[in-house]
Amino acid sequence: MSVALEEFCGSVFWNDSYLTRPDADLPVCFQQTVLVWVPLGFFWILAPWQLLPMCKSRAKKSSVTKLYIIKQVLAILLMATAVAELALAFLENIEFDTLPAVRYTNPSLYLATWFLVLLIHDARRFCLCRDSGILSCFWMLSLLCGILPFQSLVRKALQAPISDVPRFSLFFISYGLQLLLFLVSGFSDIAPETKETSKKNPEVTASFLSSITFEWYTSMVFKGFRKPLEIEDVWELKSKDKTQAIYTVLEKNMKTAVKKAQAELEKRKRKKRRREGDPDHGNNMSKAQSQDILVLEKQPKRQKKRDKGDSSSRKDFPRGWLVKTLCKTFWQNLLLSVAFKVVHDVLVFVSPQLLKLLIAFVSDKESFAWQGYLYSILLFLTALIQSLCLQQYFTLCFQLGIAVRAGLIAAIYKKALTMSSATRKESTVGETVNLMSADAQRFMDTTNFIHQLWSSPLQIILSIVFLWEELGPSVLAGLAVMVLLIPINAFLVAKAKTIQVKNMKNKDERMKIMSEILNGIKILKLFAWEPSFEMRVNEIRARELKNLVNFSYLQSISIFVFTCAPFLVSLASFAVYVLVDENNILDAQKAFTAISLFNVLRFPMAMLPMVLSSLVQTNVSTARLERYLGGEDLDTSAIYHNPIPGSAVRFSEATFAWEQDGNAAVKDVTLDIAPGSLVAVVGAVGSGKSSLVSAMLGEMENIKGHINIQGSLAYVPQQAWIQNATLKDNILFGSELDEAKYQQVIKACALLPDLELLPAGDQTEIGEKGINLSGGQKQRVSLARAVYSNADIYILDDPLSAVDAHVGKHLFEHVLGPKGLLQNKTRILVTHSISFLPQVDNIVVLVAGEVSEHGSYSTLLANRGAFAQFLNLYGNQEEDASEKNTTGTEKDDEDVEPCVEEGPDDVVTMTLKREASIHRRDLSKTSTNSWRKAEEEPPKKLKGQKLIEKEAVETGRVKFSMYLRYLRAVGFWYSFWVTMGYVGEYVAFVGTNLWLSAWTDDAQHYLNQTYPVEQRDLRIGVFGVLGVSQALFLLFATMLASRGAMRASRVMHQQLLGNILRVPMSFFDTTPTGRIVNRFAKDVFTIDEAIPMSFRTWLTCFMAIISTLIMICLATPFFALIVIPLSVFYYFVLRFYVSTSRQLRRLDSVTRSPIYSHFGETVSGLSVIRAYGHQERFLKQNESIMDINQKSVYSWIISNRWLAIRLEFVGSLVVFFSALLAVISKNSLEGGIVGLSVSSALNVTQTLNWLVRTSSELETNIVAVERVHEYTKVKKEASWVTEKRPPHGWPSKGEIQFVDYQVRYRPELELVLQGITCNIESTEKVGVVGRTGAGKSSLTNCLFRVLEAAGGKIIIDGVDISTIGLHDLRQNLTIIPQDPVLFTGTLRMNLDPFDQYTDEEVWKALDLAHLKTYVQDLPERLLYLVSEGGENLSVGQRQLLCLARALLRKAKILILDEATAAVDLETDHLIQTTIRSEFADCTVLTIAHRLHTIMDSNRVMVLQAGRIVEYDSPDKLLKKQGVFYRMAKDAGITNIETTVL
Repeated sequence: MSVALEEFCGSVFWNDSYLTRPDADLPVCFQQTVLVWVPLGFFWILAPWQLLPMCKSRAKKSSVTKLYIIKQVLAILLMATAVAELALAFLENIEFDTLPAVRYTNPSLYLATWFLVLLIHDARRFCLCRDSGILSCFWMLSLLCGILPFQSLVRKALQAPISDVPRFSLFFISYGLQLLLFLVSGFSDIAPETKETSKKNPEVTASFLSSITFEWYTSMVFKGFRKPLEIEDVWELKSKDKTQAIYTVLEKNMKTAVKKAQAELEKRKRKKRRREGDPDHGNNMSKAQSQDILVLEKQPKRQKKRDKGDSSSRKDFPRGWLVKTLCKTFWQNLLLSVAFKVVHDVLVFVSPQLLKLLIAFVSDKESFAWQGYLYSILLFLTALIQSLCLQQYFTLCFQLGIAVRAGLIAAIYKKALTMSSATRKESTVGETVNLMSADAQRFMDTTNFIHQLWSSPLQIILSIVFLWEELGPSVLAGLAVMVLLIPINAFLVAKAKTIQVKNMKNKDERMKIMSEILNGIKILKLFAWEPSFEMRVNEIRARELKNLVNFSYLQSISIFVFTCAPFLVSLASFAVYVLVDENNILDAQKAFTAISLFNVLRFPMAMLPMVLSSLVQTNVSTARLERYLGGEDLDTSAIYHNPIPGSAVRFSEATFAWEQDGNAAVKDVTLDIAPGSLVAVVGAVGSGKSSLVSAMLGEMENIKGHINIQGSLAYVPQQAWIQNATLKDNILFGSELDEAKYQQVIKACALLPDLELLPAGDQTEIGEKGINLSGGQKQRVSLARAVYSNADIYILDDPLSAVDAHVGKHLFEHVLGPKGLLQNKTRILVTHSISFLPQVDNIVVLVAGEVSEHGSYSTLLANRGAFAQFLNLYGNQEEDASEKNTTGTEKDDEDVEPCVEEGPDDVVTMTLKREASIHRRDLSKTSTNSWRKAEEEPPKKLKGQKLIEKEAVETGRVKFSMYLRYLRAVGFWYSFWVTMGYVGEYVAFVGTNLWLSAWTDDAQHYLNQTYPVEQRDLRIGVFGVLGVSQALFLLFATMLASRGAMRASRVMHQQLLGNILRVPMSFFDTTPTGRIVNRFAKDVFTIDEAIPMSFRTWLTCFMAIISTLIMICLATPFFALIVIPLSVFYYFVLRFYVSTSRQLRRLDSVTRSPIYSHFGETVSGLSVIRAYGHQERFLKQNESIMDINQKSVYSWIISNRWLAIRLEFVGSLVVFFSALLAVISKNSLEGGIVGLSVSSALNVTQTLNWLVRTSSELETNIVAVERVHEYTKVKKEASWVTEKRPPHGWPSKGEIQFVDYQVRYRPELELVLQGITCNIESTEKVGVVGRTGAGKSSLTNCLFRVLEAAGGKIIIDGVDISTIGLHDLRQNLTIIPQDPVLFTGTLRMNLDPFDQYTDEEVWKALDLAHLKTYVQDLPERLLYLVSEGGENLSVGQRQLLCLARALLRKAKILILDEATAAVDLETDHLIQTTIRSEFADCTVLTIAHRLHTIMDSNRVMVLQAGRIVEYDSPDKLLKKQGVFYRMAKDAGITNIETTVL
């Protein structure tokens, strides 16, 4: 071979003697052939693929840019050099006869190559990204290979005059042009037409160099540094990364895979049947329901529980298809990442070998200098390529992760929209949302490290092979130590897990109490019960902290073990190696190569168990997802859409059930409903009315027959489904806005008055599940949505049940009835109210799922069948109800506000209503067009619209004071000693390493002598001692740190809790409970667990880097000069990155919650979405919500890679310079110290990365301290007990005086009580009445000082209440509140949380409250556990318990805030009689909603707009015919006699 080559280029091809001299060089022939052909070969193999766009592309060429012209000009110049060289060869050929062939072939090859480059440049104009990666690689290769002839020529020129000037100059011209082309190709070439695209996402048009270094992302990092990023700033996703694109492919693959899996499932089932020999066994067992009529309608719920138990074990599902599908969908990504990972893993082992060569070079005095420089450069290049590969690999992995998550979430969402009701019943809404949040997330986390499955074993095997070469069998000692450490760690982890589980229980318990405290905070304040609850929380917290400190002790032991590991491993290996054989001498090469290999080993050894355990978890998720996604879809084949003249809906022998083999809920229904008719469906509870509706909507399983529906549907469900959007969007529901029609609908649905009450009219944002609307309002919005949708057929499932009688009447007249908006549509109305039946066209009576009769009202009455009975049964009740309604709830003049249902008003709605009404007054002055106007003046609108202030999101840097605050909570002494512990550890660490390097230098000193035994033992001994002391220092530091951290946790939680219980009520009205709970849950958790961890890791990393730099500086002091610019660069990168990354994390969490809440909403509103046929729109919406989250996650991933590449570059430079300086100062150095400095440098890269990660993590976490601190600084209410105590037994008489008393809810709002002056005598009974917002409830709030006076004072028995402590005041008044709030705990605790009373007294109170018999029958009696919110007691019983509380306290003044909705008449009567008898000698104030309860009071106070307008005895007021008289008349009370109960 070499002979042929020598003939080809006419000189020597290879001769070893060329390299064994100080000025080594490569033979010219080698330079002309190998170094030219390698890059060209690479190029010619891969380049033709780059021309494909020319042949294939349909697209238009993008236009010419300046960059493109420059590239083409340079390529043409290169062609010119090649032509020149060819011409030169022909000229020479004429002069001298034989020229070597290489003179012709190379220029010709180059000519062809440059021509191909021209073509490629042109072909890339068809693509978005106009830069070719292959070309860039070729330039790099060509330039690298060109360096050798380059230096060769330069050296020759310096020694002697140049022989061949033309060729010499041509080579340099061509090299220069290539260099220029390479540099030019680094810039991104963006055509004018792709400018917009590249603005949205620069990645698409980024050049190859920019892509591998993530340079295109830099502008985002700068932006993030300058200002906090918003979601608008984040770049769009590439179209192939969008949810829709991913899901399209996934769905295609999923369909085929699921089909196969279902076929398998059928096979399995057939086999099983053959085995059992009983085809349909056990299927009917669980389905035997009672035929009880009452159960039928509730059936789905009742059955779910029972099914759940046995279905999980028996119900088989299509298995094993999900992972295959994912692999098939993402195979390209997987393959690419494997390629990168393999290259990286191989290069990992090149560094230790190079290190070995470098140490040998330094130890050998005879070696040539060029070898050292070569090794340094190779070390640098290895590190560089390794880091580029690793970052590409990570990018691919994380991209795969988010793509898998997106695909799965989209699949789950789509499945939810098409799922059959039987499948749907298998999982609750919560579980389904969990599939999305937990399981899809788990897939994402696993895919990030999935390649470790093959890479870890590969790395472990390679390390062992290389180690064996170094140390022989004594490696096994080191390995044995590693393997032994695994079970120790596993044991520690298991122990820690049990503690964690225990602590989760404590945490849940604490959170449960906290949320109860926050929900019942008003009661706690009114009864002055805060201390008792504070104690309960603190007890739980103490238990929690005890567990926590044990947990962190365990953690510090496991850290101790982990730190000992590398040192123990090397100690064991080296000691065994030295002790086994006299002749084994530990030299620097062996020691440091081994150490760097052991360092390589640590990562895969740690990763493998983690990956395996996460795979086990993913396996569970896989099964859950497969069961869900493989479930059956809704089968709507029984719903026909054939045009039949004269029929809108036709049932033909329709029989439907909720489950395929369950009992039929709709049986043999044959019905014909004419177009445009109004049909009422009636029947007793559980007769199948709702099932009939569900059957029409296609939600049920068809057993036989069919339903034919002609035209579009609109559906109003029994429980209104409201989206979290503005009121307007809820009504429009995705249709276009037609203003006139919209106004008409709103008016007909009686929503106008509500709009006036809502702070921003129809632009008011409705909370999740319609939380800030009353039941009736929700129902009307739901109805308005249907009316607006303008469908052909309306299915209305009892929409009138949630609204008051007169509102129902209004809706029937204006919307549903014969004269309503929908008069020409087909309406099917399920109803319980009988009053409307005479006006409908047709009535269908259902009994047990069958139509018993149907016809018009008069015919059915005449028939005397089921319908007549039904009328008798319900008619009487209906009359009572309507009477009750008119007397009770609505005391307003109907024309003013025809439809504001009154519920028990809490402060929030009161405030809302009040602010709205004030607001309304302002606006109506301005113009009738008030809302539009309000929108133009945003400040005015804001006052009431946002009751809830937006949560302050911390942006920008965290203040340094926060770190100090945390350290202060830890205690400065603790902090100091912890730091000292870490310093000690790293001093020992440096010592260990220096000792090792001295030990290895012994090999040089005792070169040809025997190694003294005592010297050997000394070396091993001191090495061991230093290592152990290093670990002990660490143990000391971590143990101390855990004590300190626990102290901080205790202090901060105590401050937070103490303050939250002492803040005024107004704080709770303007702050959502969720937000406060979040402080106690997430932020306290962060302070407990995340912050100590982050602090520890940060300290470790910081110390490790400092100690490494010190070691390198000890070896080569000049390195100190290089450290300075590197650290400056490092600091800047860090600062830039941290601010961007932190904001992106926040954006991720902010944009993630809408995914889940939108999904939860969709699942709960499925039947509505399906009925309207809006599945596509919701899918699209889900995709867009997903994409917003995806883009912030993707951006975050790239920001991490951007950082990592830059830091690893710093790391590579550290390695390069430490090696280079070692080479330069070779003569003054020992091999050991060089090994030490370079092997430390190789390790520093990862630590640098970690330091940045932990810094940003620490910054993210320390925000929790800030958030907790923010709530410890909220202004408190007045102190609980002051210097001035009221006299003992106060109030003895119970006289109350209001002296010109004024009050407002918040400083910026108007007065609610505008100067009230009145006296209430001792033992007087006073009723307080007034319309909503007149200030009735504010009165009680003032007596208890929940609201502080804005002017004037209240005097009780001669004591001004504003001068005494709140608890002194509140413990001496009693209130029976509107809504009975109970807490988790025993009955006894609910009555008497401080254990102040004896059991006898408690029983007596229960007896008077008519609860004694009930409580005596309970097994636990007084210790009976009340569940959360008192769920296990009826509403009436809860109200009676509140009465018992009051009876137990028996203060002189009782305030009765009358319950409106909660209580049935019987309980009400009981309460009233008890109060009359038991509180006869007390002053009683009754805030009344039903007038007849206060007709027998001594005096009545009538409030209007915060002033007293009338105050006298009831009969005088009735005679006076003023405000009170009008109210009484509305309520149907005109003379007193009628009202006595």
